[in-house]
Amino acid sequence: MTKNIAIDGPAGAGKSTVARKVAQKLSFIYVDTGAMYRAMALYLLRQKIAAEDTAGIEDACKAADITIVHQDGEQQVLLDGEDVTAFLRTEEVGNMASVSSANGEVRRKLVALQQKLAGETDVVMDGRDIGTEVLPDAGVKIYLTASVHTRAVRRYQELREKGEKVFLEKIENDIQKRDEQDKNRENSPLRQAEDAVLVDSSEMTVDQVVEKILTIYRERETA
Repeated sequence: MTKNIAIDGPAGAGKSTVARKVAQKLSFIYVDTGAMYRAMALYLLRQKIAAEDTAGIEDACKAADITIVHQDGEQQVLLDGEDVTAFLRTEEVGNMASVSSANGEVRRKLVALQQKLAGETDVVMDGRDIGTEVLPDAGVKIYLTASVHTRAVRRYQELREKGEKVFLEKIENDIQKRDEQDKNRENSPLRQAEDAVLVDSSEMTVDQVVEKILTIYRERETA
């Protein structure tokens, strides 16, 4: 039986960074669900489906085959067998992913693909609804959060390091809005699973969060 770790939480909580490191330490596969949604968006763009064509998106998404593999320690996102990792970070793909990820049929399709992955190998998966919808039977569930201000500061510093001109107050407002949208969306709203362990990273380093999750995992394994 495969071992699964589900990490949920709001935007900017550090889920991807932490999940990737936990997977590395345990030799599990890290499943970047966001990258899978971007791959679906790329598929829809290649099919020349418009973002506003809800019926077209629902019909087309059923044929896409998306999976994640790791080669030489690097994640590769495969779309119908093709490595499309290099194409996923464009603005066009991001805009389509923002629309298509809210579509119920797209979510159902990708949840099925994510569950298939988790059934075949040991995974660490992060997102908004992993412990509640995607992997409700995961052996370890974590709800990773941090204060809005902490998350805004982290994002601000990250963007400043890239040379972008940004304003902390605007980032903070954007994060608050994103939280509200995620918690109140119709399909799979963000919420803490009843059996998830709450980890607040506001006063913790990435390595401390990773170690905390590994400790929780080891305790569950030996229980």
